[in-house]
Amino acid sequence: MDETCLGHRLTDDERRRFEDDGFLVVPGVLAPDRVAVLAAAAERLDAEWRPVRKVKPHEPLNLLDAIGKDDAFLDLLDLPQTFMKVVDILGWHIQLYHSHLIVTPPLPEGHVAGNPRLGWHQDSGRLNLELEGEPRSRVSLKVGFFFTSTLDADLGNFHVVPGSHRMNRLDLPEDPERDHPRATAVRVDAGDAVFFDRRLWHAAGRNRSAVTRKVLFLGYSYRWLRPRDDMTVAHYLPRADPIRRQLLGESPNGGFGYTSPAAVDVPLKTWLVERLGADGVVP
Repeated sequence: MDETCLGHRLTDDERRRFEDDGFLVVPGVLAPDRVAVLAAAAERLDAEWRPVRKVKPHEPLNLLDAIGKDDAFLDLLDLPQTFMKVVDILGWHIQLYHSHLIVTPPLPEGHVAGNPRLGWHQDSGRLNLELEGEPRSRVSLKVGFFFTSTLDADLGNFHVVPGSHRMNRLDLPEDPERDHPRATAVRVDAGDAVFFDRRLWHAAGRNRSAVTRKVLFLGYSYRWLRPRDDMTVAHYLPRADPIRRQLLGESPNGGFGYTSPAAVDVPLKTWLVERLGADGVVP
């Protein structure tokens, strides 16, 4: 793994913002030439899968297992500018459990939404029904890599309710024409990353611009959580280093290694201890 990631640890201010707001914007993690390559990969997948999934030209395409569908996305898995921030939040017992590419074309001119409210939700489906307590456990987070700018409004912006990761329920106004009073459009540039807690209430905005929004989300979780995608990543394993193999789901000790891992199951822990010492590593 690239040791330069140790220069991109989560700062005290970033941790405070993530814990308080439930999300964090990290600007400029991707250089413009890298963004161009990734955007082109997104366009290739959109051209291939939109007709297969019968998604209309103006509708968003949400493509699961995106990392397994194009090699261009693989290096984002342990990107130095983002990966150690994930580790500093979740610890070393992690995996990629979900990846999805969302391509959001412009809406037709004059389009009127059937429901004026956005589609507010928390991630992870049944976890939100079966885990107890308020707030429920974090369990996972996502990093969104933006390949197009959403610095302006109405670009299909990622929307959040800051601090709502502490709420099991989002109370909306009785008037169906009104959205949540603290709904916030996250404005980021191409090449920026957005980290967010899976419990954060969030939604995709509507794209009323002339530009197609392209963003890739990588979901990291503890290794005992089943993947949310039918991940097709086996073809990467022969050329992957041990840490990347861990992140892609390998467990030499099988099922037991996901819940009671030995050192061979979690090479990321060994790598961190060797460089940071035991005191610098989450137990």
